[in-house]
Amino acid sequence: MLTPSTSVEFPQVVAALRAAGCVFAEDEARLILDTARSDQEATAMVGRRVAGLPLEHVLGWAGFHGLRVTVEPGVFVPRRRTEFLVEQALAQAPHAGVVVDLCCGSGAVGAALAAALEGVELHAADIDPAAVRCARRNVAAYGGHVHAGDLFAALPERLRGRIDILAANVPYVPTADVALLAAEAREHEPLTALDGGADGLDVLRRVAAEAPRWLAPGGCLLVETSERQAPTAVETFTRAGLTARLAVAEEGYAHVVIGTAQPS
Repeated sequence: MLTPSTSVEFPQVVAALRAAGCVFAEDEARLILDTARSDQEATAMVGRRVAGLPLEHVLGWAGFHGLRVTVEPGVFVPRRRTEFLVEQALAQAPHAGVVVDLCCGSGAVGAALAAALEGVELHAADIDPAAVRCARRNVAAYGGHVHAGDLFAALPERLRGRIDILAANVPYVPTADVALLAAEAREHEPLTALDGGADGLDVLRRVAAEAPRWLAPGGCLLVETSERQAPTAVETFTRAGLTARLAVAEEGYAHVVIGTAQPS
């Protein structure tokens, strides 16, 4: 089987990927061969994947909520389960005017929200310079602004009390569990996007504590977490003064804590 863009043979690519332990070797082979613009590029991409680079870093993009999001080397790869956070945000605030994607990574969440809402004022922020550069590419089409810095310190002061949707896909892997992650994540994604401290909730606590001062009346904060951490996360939101609830997508094994600011 040959692809229109390259003469590299599909079965050989599948065999190489399968030998390297890629579970979805056929699907990955199609994506690589469809993306490659030459035989040389296809061969190099297969080599990088066989060496253990995440598929999205090999391709240079990831599919997320109907978008093709640019993902550069060293940047956190958006997970499909996080699409559930986007869906919950849209259901919670379908007429949002100001959206912030905190701990934005590639900016996938912010881009997906802006694409669905249209005409929103979009801001994103991350502490990692590589993520900031990547996010700027992904939100440019929506007029988005990307800021470098630590959580809320990165945001313009004029956003205080104006944010309708605050999506914060914070790191939530407990420090002791980082070593148990797949090598793709552990070796090729920034530790700041994975390690959430002793119980995985350090950054979540910081975001929840400060969020009420940034949210508009009735605005919402949405954070992804694990099933085990969810009860503590909900309690944390409540203690911060937010009306909290947990949304669960059983099929995607996604858990999103939603905190709503008091109406005016």
